[in-house]
Amino acid sequence: MSKKKFEVYENETINDCLERMQAEGYKPVKRMEVPVFSEQMVNGKIEIEPTGRKIVFEGKLISK
Repeated sequence: MSKKKFEVYENETINDCLERMQAEGYKPVKRMEVPVFSEQMVNGKIEIEPTGRKIVFEGKLISK
């Protein structure tokens, strides 16, 4: 695989994720912030509300 996505985990810093990428032989080429939604019951209706975000890096395989 020449490209792979790496998600920053709940108990991980961005720097930890970047180090994990490098350990697997990838370098970051793109950063994405993906919204996280949840369903809430409001007045008998289900409404979808944003509850957070997750950070995902796209990594490219480092040529050796």
